[in-house]
Amino acid sequence: MNYLPSSNRYEIGRYRRTGRSGLHLPEISLGLWHNFGGVDVLETQRAMVRFAFDQGITHFDLANNYGPPPGSAEENFKQLLDSDLRPFRDELVISTKAGYRMWPGPYGEWGSRKYLISSCDQSLTRMGLDYVDIFYSHRPDPNTPLEETMGALDQLVRSGKALYVGISSYSAEQTKEAAAILKALGTPCLIHQPVYNILNRWIEDGLTDVLEQEGIGCIPFCPLAQGLLTNRYLERIPEDSRAAKSHGFLQASEVERQQVRIQALAAVAAGRGVSLAQLALQWVLRKPVITSALIGASSVKQIEENLAALGGEALTSDELAAIDAACAL
Repeated sequence: MNYLPSSNRYEIGRYRRTGRSGLHLPEISLGLWHNFGGVDVLETQRAMVRFAFDQGITHFDLANNYGPPPGSAEENFKQLLDSDLRPFRDELVISTKAGYRMWPGPYGEWGSRKYLISSCDQSLTRMGLDYVDIFYSHRPDPNTPLEETMGALDQLVRSGKALYVGISSYSAEQTKEAAAILKALGTPCLIHQPVYNILNRWIEDGLTDVLEQEGIGCIPFCPLAQGLLTNRYLERIPEDSRAAKSHGFLQASEVERQQVRIQALAAVAAGRGVSLAQLALQWVLRKPVITSALIGASSVKQIEENLAALGGEALTSDELAAIDAACAL
């Protein structure tokens, strides 16, 4: 192994306690949803993961279906563990999820015990791990009893395949019910992973209240709206951007629809002396219920810019009002 991490990584990093648990997560975590699949360049992935860890980012977030193709992000992460990070396994928080379609037939998606247990086993094999730190139910299943889905999460902890469990994209009511079931089983719900950013604030309509009441952490994904809340799209759609990719989720039509808003938000950021991405992260992290912001990246430079958002002055009431006004355009 040629990689030796920075010796002062924990002096650089900033961490928050996850809900009422004993687990701390970095204020910015690295998600491997995009740019870590089999269609992407492994050496670029390696550079990003090395840089992240050197800066105190200890949490790497995956899911069974991340790629493309599905599963390839976990397979690539195994290579990065083997070449660089496996000696530091006890310093890492590695999470994965199951809920979306992974294989044909009735047992290859959603929230049945059979699917969740099988998927966790497959994820562990792909990453070459004995356990993951956090295993999520990736989405609620309208056709499987919540008791079964939560029971499967409890079983994963009791079998030693996961240290903690969480849920993703559950409503406030579903979260409250899931938390009660897990609490009764003796395996508390550690964390919730919802989409949340300046342009998508749905969690403020009840979910954050539930998380605070239940002592559950929150790690929003897409805090930069898949790159929309960056300076990349202020004037046009770059050819090498996520919106220009045929397999991406961010569509050109969405960029065009939000153009006026993001330009107005960029003006707020400029007045604060930060980039639009840094403003967006500072806005998400302003709430105490937020444990960590889960970013994606395509380069070391992007991670470096995002980390520069930490430690700044709190947003003022005037800045928050200006952000709200920009979103109302």
